[in-house]
Formats: sequence, structure tokens, C-alpha cells
Amino acid sequence: MPEPILRKIVSAVEEIYHEGGPRARKPLVRAALLAVLENPFAGRYEPEIAGFMEDLKPLGLRMAKDLVGILGGDASLVAAYGKGAIVGSAGEVEHGALWHVPGGYAMREVLGDAKAIVPSSKKVGAVGARLDIPITHINASYVRGHFDAMEVGVPDGPRADELIVALVMTTGARIHDRSGGLRAEDVKGEDGLR
Repeated sequence: MPEPILRKIVSAVEEIYHEGGPRARKPLVRAALLAVLENPFAGRYEPEIAGFMEDLKPLGLRMAKDLVGILGGDASLVAAYGKGAIVGSAGEVEHGALWHVPGGYAMREVLGDAKAIVPSSKKVGAVGARLDIPITHINASYVRGHFDAMEVGVPDGPRADELIVALVMTTGARIHDRSGGLRAEDVKGEDGLR
């Protein structure tokens, strides 16, 4: 497979101080990095596409490292993550599924072998489509306070023959987390769940 052909990379950062409750001394920071690239399978059905995952691995690693940099450069500050893809209208949702391995494993590697599966969403969309990327704790998917989502998109993408692949990382739980359940400080980190 050919090396991915990038058109642009877009970043977004949110600092959340409150959601109607008391103002936090330290904001929750959510950041996303999106790459807009050519979809090599656009406009046709291709039976063998899995090889493109290998081609996407360097991009995944670059994006994961850059996203940690956006959050201050210290991987230990990252508490939650997610990934997603928007496929342009000449593609199929399966093309977005090719981001699972390169995006997920890259973040887990950069964050020191995080234990929890990286949640994901994907869809086919027109130019300007938005995607809600689910977010969970990096070591325990059952940490309820870290269940979140970040809406992402690129105003001029994806074009019909493009893919947008995205990674999201956050520095903590929702700003007014009080829904109970497993707390981050109680994570055992043995199985990615608890």
C-alpha cells in the first residue's frame, strides 16, 4: 500500500472550568488531533484493505505524540482517550475501521501501555460532518467519571475521496463528576476494566 497522503492536520483544545457548578481550580483539558488524508479506496469496492492499517501506524504514532505535546508534553497527565474516523461519501464505513489498530495502539504505546481498550466511533459523512468521539479512562473502562465524548470535525472535510482520522485525550474526569461508580484512584489496572 502507498504511504498515506495528508492534506492537513487540525487540532482542537477545550479548557473546561465549570458546567454550571462551582469553578474548578484546575480545568479539565480535552484535546483532539485530526488528520485529513486521501482515501485510497474511494469510489470502488476493494476486497483486501487491511494492509492500509500498517501504512497508518506511523501517522497514529505521530498524532499520539503530538497530542501529548498539545496537553503539555507529560504523558502522565493524560487520564482518558478515544479515537474516531469520518469517511468521505465515496468511501465506506469499513475504511474508517482501519484506524482502530493504528490509532488505538499508538496512544496506548505513547501513554505507557495503557490497559483499557480505546473507545471508537466512525461514520460516512459529507464535507463538514461532525463526530462524537467516546472517551474512557486509559486503564479502566469502568471509571464512570471519565465517560465522556468530544465532538470533532473539519469545516472543509472530508471531501468525497478523503478520510478524517482523529485521536482525543483528556486530563481527567468530567468537571463535575458525581455519578458514583469506580473512582480513578481505586483502579487496579489489571484487565483494562477495573
